[in-house]
Amino acid sequence: MDPISAAIVAALAALSKDVIADSYKALKSALQKKFGADSDLVDAVDGLEKKPDSKARQAMVQEEVAATKASEDPELVQLAQQLLDRLKEQPGGQQIVNQTIGSATQSAISATGNASVNIGGSPPDKS
Repeated sequence: MDPISAAIVAALAALSKDVIADSYKALKSALQKKFGADSDLVDAVDGLEKKPDSKARQAMVQEEVAATKASEDPELVQLAQQLLDRLKEQPGGQQIVNQTIGSATQSAISATGNASVNIGGSPPDKS
């Protein structure tokens, strides 16, 4: 899962924290500004907010992120990474992040639970 989709999915699982809510709102606001409030990507995020556990809606967000190439936008990736970092700081947050991106092709989770994101280029060195 790309970092933007992962951040959105993980944030919705832990939105009760104000610091997470603020970071999530910043990411969503940036998505709205870049792609428009009525864009398919923002609509997919809105749909996921209504049913955060829906795998189909999670896949739709991921599909729209890929279609818009949002994961290639440095500002959006930075906001997503900040959100993921804040999530990790919360009690149980690292587990939420690990569960969200555990099967991702662009992320690798080490034994310590830290996540590294590789956008484009070669896969991370697994040695």
